[in-house]
Amino acid sequence: MKGFLLLLLLPFLLTWNIHNNYGQVIKLKSDWWFCKGDLGGIWESVRVPQEGQPTNFPLWNKVELPHCYNALDAVNPHQCYYQGPAWYRTLLTIENPFPGGRTFLYFEGAGQKTDVYIGLTLAGSHTGGYDAWEVDITKPLTEAKANSYISKNYKGLVPVSVRCNNSRDLEMIPSNLSDFHIYGGLYRNVWLVYRPTNWYQSIKVSPKVDFNRNQGEISLELILGQVRVDPTINVTLSNNRGTIVFQKQYSHIKGNIQIQIARPELWAPSQPNLYTIKVEADFDGQKQVLEDHFGFRYFEFQEHGPFYLNGKRLLLRGTHRHEDFAGVGAAETEQMVLAEMKLIKSMGANFIRLGHYQQSKRVLELCDSLGILVWEEIPWCRGGLGGNTYKTQARRMLKNMIEQHYNHPSVILWGLGNENDWPGDFELFNQDSIRTFMSELNNLSHLLDPSRVTSIRRCDFCKDIADVYSPSIWPGWYKGRYTDYKSVTKYEMLHTHNFLHVEWGADSHVGRHTEETDKILMDYHPNEQVSDSIPLAKLYSPGKNMARDGDWSESYAVELYDWILNQQEQMPWLTGTAFWTFKDFATPIRPENPIPYVNQKGIAERDLTPKEVFYVVQSYWSQIPMIHIYGHSWPIRWGADGESKNIKVYSNCDQVELFVNDKSAGTRKRNLTQYPAMGLTWDIPLNEGINQVKAIGFIKGQQIGDELTWIYQTGTWGKPEKLILKEQSIDAESSLLVATAVDNRGKVCLDSRLTVEFGVTGDARLLEMQGTSTGSRHIQLANGEAKIKLFKTGKAYSASVNTESLGSFLLH
Repeated sequence: MKGFLLLLLLPFLLTWNIHNNYGQVIKLKSDWWFCKGDLGGIWESVRVPQEGQPTNFPLWNKVELPHCYNALDAVNPHQCYYQGPAWYRTLLTIENPFPGGRTFLYFEGAGQKTDVYIGLTLAGSHTGGYDAWEVDITKPLTEAKANSYISKNYKGLVPVSVRCNNSRDLEMIPSNLSDFHIYGGLYRNVWLVYRPTNWYQSIKVSPKVDFNRNQGEISLELILGQVRVDPTINVTLSNNRGTIVFQKQYSHIKGNIQIQIARPELWAPSQPNLYTIKVEADFDGQKQVLEDHFGFRYFEFQEHGPFYLNGKRLLLRGTHRHEDFAGVGAAETEQMVLAEMKLIKSMGANFIRLGHYQQSKRVLELCDSLGILVWEEIPWCRGGLGGNTYKTQARRMLKNMIEQHYNHPSVILWGLGNENDWPGDFELFNQDSIRTFMSELNNLSHLLDPSRVTSIRRCDFCKDIADVYSPSIWPGWYKGRYTDYKSVTKYEMLHTHNFLHVEWGADSHVGRHTEETDKILMDYHPNEQVSDSIPLAKLYSPGKNMARDGDWSESYAVELYDWILNQQEQMPWLTGTAFWTFKDFATPIRPENPIPYVNQKGIAERDLTPKEVFYVVQSYWSQIPMIHIYGHSWPIRWGADGESKNIKVYSNCDQVELFVNDKSAGTRKRNLTQYPAMGLTWDIPLNEGINQVKAIGFIKGQQIGDELTWIYQTGTWGKPEKLILKEQSIDAESSLLVATAVDNRGKVCLDSRLTVEFGVTGDARLLEMQGTSTGSRHIQLANGEAKIKLFKTGKAYSASVNTESLGSFLLH
């Protein structure tokens, strides 16, 4: 019990920073305690166990923020994720440096309904898991310090308790019908904020460009918090290189501050020039510093035509992201977000849709600095339209999103909703009511921000309301053939005043490949121009649903992306597109997938490991020299003895030479009008057994290369008779368990898609519930094989793999 009391009273680690909108702030990262489930009341969080009282219930575990209590169960293969309440608690040392100042707790986002207690007092509540919000705790702090129980037992420290709740609620957005988890927890940063007696809430920067005078014009609005005296204001403006381009002191401010600078440097994806604005306010000796960045840029969606940025056509090459990562759920660290956004930029993207909710400030800051244009939206997603509580939350979240992310130059589109034609949460589904509310949101958005445009995806009966509309177009996946992409897209463009295509793509299961489509591709000669009449188009009937009937192979995803990306580059009227999605993510509505509860449409896995299709996108979009032989996740190819096999190289090099088993197969020139792989394909026989393949690319006098090894298997195989389980060492502490399906002759069954379940006992544990190809205990085979990572704590352990049809098999 003494150990419990000591841990409870330890003050947490404080990280001091100067926040860009406040006086002084402290990130509350460490020494939080977490309890999954509900308490009987706030007293159970605050009371200190006394001698003879139980100390193990409720069960509290020490955690660090950000923390998501669905970090692992989001992809638990045997049950859906937990939706319900949970509690967090910590202790505060309050040292407000401002005499008479006020103290706040600032939440960047918490899921989904949140109550904040200081001592025994409910200080504030919030509904909505994605917008930032704050609670003034000044008065509750006074009450807590005056409480005799708290002063006696906590000795100057103040207990803080936070109840999060992601329970199902039809009167809350987003709907539980949505294709993503509605996570719970303190999954974004929490800050302790000290403000002076007088303060500004934030700054709002509205930049314009006067081209006649080559001048930048800025309207600076100081958003009031509490201002009872006239402060002295010092405004400093710096460019991307840190050079001060404007500085002036103001007093007795009335209205907005107008600033002009000469020769503004424009913000664009190729040159994301950012300006920093710093406002120093002096309230009779109490000082506050507010700082943010912004950019000069202007854009236009031309009706039935392309997108223009700063007066030049820009094809929007984009993707999507969810706030979701292997092993942490929504509690992505800043390092994870940075790695993902840098990988997206390295792929060549200049646009992203943040689906389907307001995301963290860090994501927007990276879009600004990396040069990625943004469509950000509120989580009005599926289900229909609720009552007054529902509508109030939607209005508030739209207002918060716009006001909190107003200064980011990357943002060009405010999304009003997604798939609002999808009923299910309410007895009545009234299109007129949805149109009325959508119009209200559209008007509110333009009132709050006249400089940007509004958007909707997939709600045809509302397509005329928002400025930009994206219909549902999934040729080659949910219906139709991907070779119909250009004609289907053009039809939708002509029937939409401002068209932008977001969401297209295909699911793919890592390591699953096929030789069948390549046989048809080999009948198509690379020197012919891309045409809708190529033999490949005959492979799939127009009415086929590949999501339901396809093989979910990486091969098919590569061919679909290759075709569609090729077509997009040759559509001069196209504004742009965003494929769905950048990385796999957890979802509660897909338990039957090869990796249960994972939407596998990402071009990277849930831990950012690129799939084969990543390199297809990169070969079309990236300016960074790259080369990739298709098939790094395809260890065994198959066919008849002496049969030619198609080898594709995805590269942005001007020309590529291929070597197979140290012999040159010739050089090909990259040509955008050719398909597949822009003409970088070879038909080559492979040797039985091991084959070494190497590609050398040449671009701008630079030489780069890629190589891989294939085993070529001839002959046929029978049905799976057993699984062989082997261990492949990675290092002293870890290895891969590899399960392989073989027939009665020991031949690998390369078309097997059996579902297997790994197990381990003893001095080892499995990397499980990650939602990845090597971090899932329950998974479908890919080309007859499945893998999982194993961590060893000793030498005494045994591993197994099981299938319903074949039984269990032990490690050899």
